[in-house]
Amino acid sequence: MMRSVPDPDRVRLAAALCCTVGLLSAGLPAGEPDRVLFRDEFRDLDDWRSYRFRDVSRHTRYTAETRDGRHLLVARSDASASGLIHRRRFRVREYPLLRWRWRVSNVYAAGNAETREGDDYPLRVYVLFQYKPEQADLLTSLKYETLKRIRGRYPPHSSLAYFWANRPQTTAILPNPYTARCMMIPLRQGPAETGEWHEEEVDILADYRRAFGEEPPATAALAVMNDADDTGERSTSFLDFVEVCRREP
Repeated sequence: MMRSVPDPDRVRLAAALCCTVGLLSAGLPAGEPDRVLFRDEFRDLDDWRSYRFRDVSRHTRYTAETRDGRHLLVARSDASASGLIHRRRFRVREYPLLRWRWRVSNVYAAGNAETREGDDYPLRVYVLFQYKPEQADLLTSLKYETLKRIRGRYPPHSSLAYFWANRPQTTAILPNPYTARCMMIPLRQGPAETGEWHEEEVDILADYRRAFGEEPPATAALAVMNDADDTGERSTSFLDFVEVCRREP
């Protein structure tokens, strides 16, 4: 299912941002008895690291703020793009559920999930799956070794992007316009629910199987992004919390 790899200077978060997965410093948990592996309530951003694109000069601003007694991640875009990557990795089969609560101020009038020119969204939550060279076939290995020489590290094997779509989508899962190694799942669509809080729960394992038709790599990390560099628009988006957990016994 691998396709030719896009030019690294033009690849969006689906590939470029995810390149740092292999550098995440936090190790995998030795074994967690609790149902929730970790939960970030954004009292600060110490567990997140920023990612900036080499070909984008304006960067989205991310801050941890307190509003109405809640700690929030606030992401402000203005014809800008950058992202945050969580430092901790997790085992997908042990902790396949991802939950979060989000709100966006607006969607983008020119946003279009099917074109590169419209590939902007007020908020995306990514699951970045780690590439393992010892598990790759020859063709995949050659492609990833080339990218490693260019970037100094391996890109991710693949990613899922749960996003707030700018307009209604006709399909439940669609490839990112820049790379088919990122499959996108619209959870909220259009302007009708903007300005309101919504809580989400997704099954990463089931979604990966539906999106790629195969089993996912063993480990993954999270990332978030609010971007508007392609459309030249602006928005403010919010995350109340994000957590990774087991299924109910």
